[in-house]
Amino acid sequence: MNQTERGHAEAAGLDTSQILRSVGEAAYEWRIDHDVLTWSTNASDVLGVEVSQIGTGRAWAQHIDPHSGHNRFDAIHRSGQRDDGTGVPYRVSYALRRPDGEPKTWVEDAGRWYAGSDGTPQRAEGIVRIITEQHEREAMLERLAYYDHLTGEMNRARLNQTLDAILDESIRFRSSCGFLLVAIDNLGHLNEAYGFALADETIAQVAKRIRSQMRGADYLGVFSGNKFGLILKDCSPDDLTIAADRLLAAVRNDTIPTSAGPVSVTITIGGVTAPRNAKTTEEILWRAQDALDLARSRRHGSFMAYKPDAKREAQRQNNLRATDEIIAALNERRIALAYEPVVHAATRQVSFYEGLMRVERADGSLAHANEIIPVAERVGLVRLLDHRVLQNVIGELRSAHNLKASVNVSPSSTNDPSWWNGLAAVLRAHPGCGERLTIEITETTAIRDIDEARGLVARVKDLGCKIAIDDFGAGQTSFRNLRKLGVDILKIDGSFVQNISRSEDDRAFVQTMLDLARRMKLATVAEWVQDEATAQMLSSWGCDYLQGSLFGLGTSDRPWVNSNGTSRAAG
Repeated sequence: MNQTERGHAEAAGLDTSQILRSVGEAAYEWRIDHDVLTWSTNASDVLGVEVSQIGTGRAWAQHIDPHSGHNRFDAIHRSGQRDDGTGVPYRVSYALRRPDGEPKTWVEDAGRWYAGSDGTPQRAEGIVRIITEQHEREAMLERLAYYDHLTGEMNRARLNQTLDAILDESIRFRSSCGFLLVAIDNLGHLNEAYGFALADETIAQVAKRIRSQMRGADYLGVFSGNKFGLILKDCSPDDLTIAADRLLAAVRNDTIPTSAGPVSVTITIGGVTAPRNAKTTEEILWRAQDALDLARSRRHGSFMAYKPDAKREAQRQNNLRATDEIIAALNERRIALAYEPVVHAATRQVSFYEGLMRVERADGSLAHANEIIPVAERVGLVRLLDHRVLQNVIGELRSAHNLKASVNVSPSSTNDPSWWNGLAAVLRAHPGCGERLTIEITETTAIRDIDEARGLVARVKDLGCKIAIDDFGAGQTSFRNLRKLGVDILKIDGSFVQNISRSEDDRAFVQTMLDLARRMKLATVAEWVQDEATAQMLSSWGCDYLQGSLFGLGTSDRPWVNSNGTSRAAG
């Protein structure tokens, strides 16, 4: 409060000290040139410090917690601003020291400083306001925003921010930092055996073990549910290995106490040093993940440091390019189906068409499914492709009422409820299509979980569709399991079919499968039929349907439509 304002208040008969006391504020004037600090008469009540003990700026500084950040002196002398005659405003928050055992008092110090004739600060006047409750609320909100509630360690966002800062510092000062990605092994087994509460206890206890092994300048955060990220400053590759070995032993060598009793767990660690092996935070994270994946593939409870690998890097770059190409093809609707006929073995009349995915590249060339699907599965885009294939085949079934078609469904989609919900929705919206659609699943999908596969088959049949097992013979499905599944069609893997005219072993294998399928009343399709001799042999053995280059390969046209526009799709 300046002299004019003070005069107006006195003229109005106001007790400014009483007002300041009621709102928890104390006013001051600081003669910086003489270091004399004059307080309003209520200052002792507000601040809990006798005014006689804080009569100078130096004395006031003795009551400030040096670890609480910038104070009034910093705000004035390091402001970098010039006084144009009206003063320079400042506002800063810091904590006051208290006797041992008492909580700190946080204050907001706001005012203006005025320069002398030489331009340096000469006088300041302002208000000190108690903000302890406000500071505690803000600190709580910050903890909720930046710290994990279970472990009390930094969350992923805060971990990334800290890693950004440490990496930048390492680059600027030509030093090195390290990052360890620590995963608790087999946590899912604890969930199944004891429940999620005990798994949470284990995560919290492992965090404490890790923290007990850290140096003072290191940082720990939660990377994901069962993974921690540990940032190590001034860390060489040797230091990284030493730190990892110390963590492995700390967790492995003693049991973890929990409410259900002690449990034994191990951790697996992947690490990387930067900027030597990673120039950005993103590179640090995925290279540490690469190292962790490699360590897990070899042995749980071990450590692996990232090492440059030209082949792996090339694969990653290919994945990135493939991801862009697939997304572009989806967005630009360059996903199409080529239809390959499946014919009756006896009559050679078309029974149905298999829809084979084709992707038109940006240059106009076509990529076949066997080029795209493995990459799409690797980068997590295969379900989007399956959705588009489903849309395409349903569109054809709607327009050609005599058409019967089949499509492959990837293992990822067979485990995706949203794909099945989408199939159910589109078939309900277009009655009559389901009865003319066959869903093909791979043998690998069928044997992964027989009970789950049975449920899948039941859902398909409830929608009116048939279901076929594709590439049968390539996996390890027993005919007993095949009986449990209740599928309609068995498609014999073409690698066994293509050589039956030359290989006695393949002939015996295919004949055995055909005989067993006939006994189980399953329709059979032989794939990769390339010549008439093979077709005759299969027909004589009782194979129901044939598919392959002998009868026409898949084309982007609609082979069931005659030149006059009429449909010739056979039933």
